[in-house]
Amino acid sequence: MEERLQKILSRAGLGSRRACEELIAKGRVTVNGRLATLGMKADPVKDKIAVNEKPIEFDEELKYIILNKPRNVISAASPQDNRKTVRDLVEEPGHLYPVGRLDVDSEGLIILTNDGDLTNLLTHPRYGHEKEYKVLVARQPDEKQLTAWRNGVVLEDGYRTQPVQVTLAGLYGKGAWLKVILKEGRKRQIREMGKLTGLPVVRIRRIRIGPLWLGKLKPGQWRHLKPDEVKALKERPGSKPQTRTYYQKKK
Repeated sequence: MEERLQKILSRAGLGSRRACEELIAKGRVTVNGRLATLGMKADPVKDKIAVNEKPIEFDEELKYIILNKPRNVISAASPQDNRKTVRDLVEEPGHLYPVGRLDVDSEGLIILTNDGDLTNLLTHPRYGHEKEYKVLVARQPDEKQLTAWRNGVVLEDGYRTQPVQVTLAGLYGKGAWLKVILKEGRKRQIREMGKLTGLPVVRIRRIRIGPLWLGKLKPGQWRHLKPDEVKALKERPGSKPQTRTYYQKKK
């Protein structure tokens, strides 16, 4: 049966549907030897689909891994230069792609999986999965600055961020720790919001995606998710409260 090409690629573990659309747009995908185009449909049973001239393969076993990404590690499945990637940290065979990317200077919770449907569910803006961060800013914020975050900040490209949940978690020298909860994830969004509101960001650590908490994993450590954790991640936001059933937030 024919399906959207990006959906087939995502199910084969090649990333989210949006990431797979980028593969198609960059001319890296062929169907029966012909260059694929956005919007194309294919039948994975009958058609020969290849990425970078390599036929796609469907992993028989779906894998779900949680990793505590250290700083100075790239959130990518394959090397882009000589820097270490999150895939280098996980000694597990097969295709695994990061969900919920963090910039190279940020740290914390990242999920790696070959489940394209879960990747789409956790990354597509319409599902609104919460992502929680501990953010260290160089200055102690006033209420006006926090209100700006809560109401949405107009970024340099003209985009207004969605309202953010932000509270003062504690003072730290001349700076402060903030608890920040987002339902979107634009590139370097927290750092840009800090820059534009006079709160330079020193450190970002993600501690939660939806119902999944980072817990006690140390930087560079990883483990397989339990079946009930995977089930909870696949629940649509609003279908049940996001609780700390699996791992309590580390104080």
